[in-house]
Amino acid sequence: MEKTALILVDIQNDYFPNGRMELHEPDKAAANARKLLDFYRSKNMPTFHIQHIFNDPNAPFFAPGTEGIIINETVAPLEGETVIQKNYPNSFRETTLLNQLQEVGTEHVVVCGMMSHMCIDATARAAVDNGFQCTVIEDACTSPDLSFRGRNIPATDVHDAFMAALGSLYATIETADSFLENATVK
Repeated sequence: MEKTALILVDIQNDYFPNGRMELHEPDKAAANARKLLDFYRSKNMPTFHIQHIFNDPNAPFFAPGTEGIIINETVAPLEGETVIQKNYPNSFRETTLLNQLQEVGTEHVVVCGMMSHMCIDATARAAVDNGFQCTVIEDACTSPDLSFRGRNIPATDVHDAFMAALGSLYATIETADSFLENATVK
């Protein structure tokens, strides 16, 4: 079995109720991410928490020094777990993620977090472009409603469209339960 690493992207307080950029059902996505995190912790497998902090103190969300940048308690890193800060949607851009994945011999990344249409999409594509196999855990990801051409696009449609796009060439798309069911079978 190839060496896998879990990448939890931007599961931060600003995306939850009372945050500056509340997403669709963030608690559900975080709970599914926690299932993955518990499994990776139990197997002592590499886990990377990604934390987005904008460089601009006036950013609409994830502004430096705010409560919103804190990784949500559902998946809060334990002492010794790797936290990588980023300033862009792509978790690899201008961070140490690639080097750290290579240092532990990673061949396959499992990606989950927020937002499906932005940081998950950018990170999953970059992972594949950097030579990794990639699985995205779709029910451990979420997005907000978006608008285009004066039309509201519900968060579930945004999410589903991006999972369909990633699943066509870039990643295997699974649920937390299906992934864990297969991961525990040797």
